[in-house]
Amino acid sequence: MEKKIQAPFKKEELVSLKAGDYVYITGTIYSARDAAHKRMYESMLKGEKIPLELKDNVIYYLGPTPAKEGQVIGSAGPTTSSRMDKYTPLLLEHGLNGMIGKGKRSREVIDSIVKNKAVYFAAVGGAGALLSKCIRKSEVIAYEDLGTEAVRRMEVENFPVIVVIDSEGNNLYETAVEEFKNSQK
Repeated sequence: MEKKIQAPFKKEELVSLKAGDYVYITGTIYSARDAAHKRMYESMLKGEKIPLELKDNVIYYLGPTPAKEGQVIGSAGPTTSSRMDKYTPLLLEHGLNGMIGKGKRSREVIDSIVKNKAVYFAAVGGAGALLSKCIRKSEVIAYEDLGTEAVRRMEVENFPVIVVIDSEGNNLYETAVEEFKNSQK
């Protein structure tokens, strides 16, 4: 099913999303990768403030290439999500509603997605140049010293993603494999 959603989004909106849904996100999302996640995680463990409000927000696992002249951002393809798995449950507990990346997630992350009624979206790897065209504005808001891994606030319009793990724990990576196997019988 195809849906459009405004970010940031509320839990009530997320529970209607199901694994396999095609979603177009418009609004504000944030980018952060491994090094930024590590800093946020360590700050949170110390009770310190982090550079973005997690409640209802979405983090895109992204380290864009530098923007060419006239571009808002360079190529903006997703990073492998499992690299953030160590940090994700704590972020979800503090209100993060969604993550965008690519690849499988650990059992601990899946359990935390269900517990916190969040959603894991996949963006198409290898389509970074096309995805960057959906980013209308991008600004570094924290950890500038990390270069491409700095935290960015981005305004997106009709940013295409697929629900991989929904708030009930349905996992497209698992169901798609089963459907394929069944179709081969």
